[in-house]
Amino acid sequence: MTYQSRKYALLNSPIEVDRHLRRVRKYLRPRGNDRILDVGCGRGFVTQGVQRFAPATTGIDLNAEAVSNGVTAGLRVMDAQKLSFANASFDKIYSFHAIEHIPDLAGVFAEMDRVLKPGGSVLLVYPAEPIRGLYVVPTAIILFGNPLRARDIHIHKLSPRVLRRYLVGTSLRIVRSSLQLLLTPQFVTVLRKGDGAV
Repeated sequence: MTYQSRKYALLNSPIEVDRHLRRVRKYLRPRGNDRILDVGCGRGFVTQGVQRFAPATTGIDLNAEAVSNGVTAGLRVMDAQKLSFANASFDKIYSFHAIEHIPDLAGVFAEMDRVLKPGGSVLLVYPAEPIRGLYVVPTAIILFGNPLRARDIHIHKLSPRVLRRYLVGTSLRIVRSSLQLLLTPQFVTVLRKGDGAV
């Protein structure tokens, strides 16, 4: 049993969809003609909501079971470390509670930088864990029967300061970050890609 399994795919529920949609509107200010990428879309609950005001929104997830049980069109099975999109394909990108799971985070940001148009924005939401894996102990019990496997799920303990080291070599820069205290503390970070002007 892994977090790429059907069991993990079906664990993810639309519990925070409204909150995430408000964040997309607030931080990305999507327009109807924007091409938007949802990295780590799961079954596509947030993707579906964003498609209502930006129809050309695409969701990607490594978990084929999540995509095959998706709730909307426009979802694709894809590794965020190797995006199969052309350069400058998207106006905006968002990723909610996915980056902490991905081994090659520098590679992910390089790929986001590549597929994002100059001047585009990236919205990230990720856990503010005092101890890596703390917030996924219940998930580790469900998936593995072992709470100590939580660190197999959350590979990174992240903060805005830690993110900066993964952005080296890209044109992405942090323009805003905040700590939000909800059910579990979360960081909200907005990146902007340079417009290429000299």
